[in-house]
Amino acid sequence: MGATIVEKIFSRKCGSDIRAGEMVMTPIDGAMIHDITGPLAIQKFYEMGGKHVFDPKRVIMLFDHQIPADSLEAAKNHVYMRKFAVEQGIHNYDINEGVCHQVVLEKGRAAPGEIVVGADSHTCMYGAVGAFATGIGSTDMGFVLKFGSLYFKVPETIRAEVSGKFQRRVGAKDLILAIAADIGADGATYQAIEFAGKTMAKMDMAGRMTCCNMAIEMGAKAGIVPPDKVTWDYMKGRRKMKPFDLASDEDAKFAEKRTYNVSDLEPQVAVPHNVDQGVPVGKVEGTHIDQVFIGSCTNGRYEDMAEAAEVLGKKKFSPKVRVLVIPASRDEYLKALEAGLIGKFVKAGALVEAPCCGPCMGGSFGLIAPGEVSLSTSNRNFKGRQGSTEGMVYLCSPATAAASAMKGEITDPREV
Repeated sequence: MGATIVEKIFSRKCGSDIRAGEMVMTPIDGAMIHDITGPLAIQKFYEMGGKHVFDPKRVIMLFDHQIPADSLEAAKNHVYMRKFAVEQGIHNYDINEGVCHQVVLEKGRAAPGEIVVGADSHTCMYGAVGAFATGIGSTDMGFVLKFGSLYFKVPETIRAEVSGKFQRRVGAKDLILAIAADIGADGATYQAIEFAGKTMAKMDMAGRMTCCNMAIEMGAKAGIVPPDKVTWDYMKGRRKMKPFDLASDEDAKFAEKRTYNVSDLEPQVAVPHNVDQGVPVGKVEGTHIDQVFIGSCTNGRYEDMAEAAEVLGKKKFSPKVRVLVIPASRDEYLKALEAGLIGKFVKAGALVEAPCCGPCMGGSFGLIAPGEVSLSTSNRNFKGRQGSTEGMVYLCSPATAAASAMKGEITDPREV
């Protein structure tokens, strides 16, 4: 019997043939902490008797959720983590680089075949480069910081085979919203989702990141795309690695296989208050919106901003809508700046912020009031996610966000 890509990764790391369902203590290639989860993870490290982290070079630290510090408590957390970084010899990206998940990939801190953990649920985004990446709690992270390994139950894999050609202004975000609606919020609990097929093979890295980022929204332990030329081209200059083959065998045992053809896929919108409530945009077209957020680790890359700018053209955003554009990282911000996109958004009426999580988790700025509606390119629309529990959050692609921001209501981007 062949093996899945996930089984192969665990087998490589453990030095033996490992299969789904087995419990294994596995060495960790990278461990990420940020300003929300990091302080508790550090506390747990000390409570376990930790004196030195397992490997300072494998610990990734940065601040992105509450930056610059928006409260006294946030400032104290930043100081606490800065002191820990100096004490342990850890490189701290601090507030300078952007959203953790984007930065980890940009800096080559996750790579094909590696096992990377992060004290954040959307760590699964690193699967875009063929890593097994998953979010863990702060207590588990404290253990990892001390020992450099962690127990895993190796997950089974759902294979999502994607074919077809996207329509104009339909893309990866629409695909993953449709997949989430099909699988359900808990349909992949503690399983991995392997995104495969001809359409995924042609998808750029930005799109792959979007898909893997939202695997957790179906309960998945990880999302992963088999590394190929797109992957290895992306890794050039980020890590010194020789390309190698890593893919599921044809006779591998999958928990299930699902097929998706994007040729007839329409722009999707996830309606409140669950990510798996995705519907074609036509079903909610005309819905009033108060705020549009284009950004987050899901859709804050240059490609996403370029998509929004293409829809915008030479027009302006509706004065009735607050439009927030937040690039996912310094690098993505600079790409957009050099391409003239930042100036274009500002002239159109948007507020462009420095790279950070922004309103995505409802803990910093850009929050919505009771009764207000946010249309967002981020990954979650739970009650209270972007402010008031009496507010409403809809999820969509950058193209749909831009079209809707222009009209002041949810709009099909193909009609703009």
